[in-house]
Amino acid sequence: MLPHLDAAYNLARWLVGSAQDADDVVQEACLRALEFFDGFRGEDGRAWLLTILRNTCYDWLRRNRRHTQLVAPVEDLSWAADSAPDPEEEQLRLADRETVRRGIEGLPAEYREALVLREFEGMSYKQIARVADVPIGTVMSRLARARRQLMGSLAPAAGKGGVA
Repeated sequence: MLPHLDAAYNLARWLVGSAQDADDVVQEACLRALEFFDGFRGEDGRAWLLTILRNTCYDWLRRNRRHTQLVAPVEDLSWAADSAPDPEEEQLRLADRETVRRGIEGLPAEYREALVLREFEGMSYKQIARVADVPIGTVMSRLARARRQLMGSLAPAAGKGGVA
């Protein structure tokens, strides 16, 4: 489990929306994983843990936030910093990052989940299908729709000189 805690935390952050809640959900998921470790068949530990985490997140959300949109706060996403950009470049970069984050946050939960697992965690379609308990075709469809919606939300910003 330990090698996959960062991936688990990242997914939890995007699904539950806050660092503190993500910590709680990851801890609960790890306890569940330990409890059901005898059911693990040694195939893909990362997908197995993320499946447990995903289910734990949705259970937690049903208990605590019945009508809340699932989003991650903007200020907690880490991005690679440029090496000493000038102030104008820095402002544009921050505006671009903000626009992309808002675009991702605006996606439906199942699209955001697939996009995070694929683009941020580098999981294969097969692994994502296992985590989300859906066919690979559904994963492909969700990713295509997520990317299309994200590009649609970014297009107006690009026209204003934002995201390039």
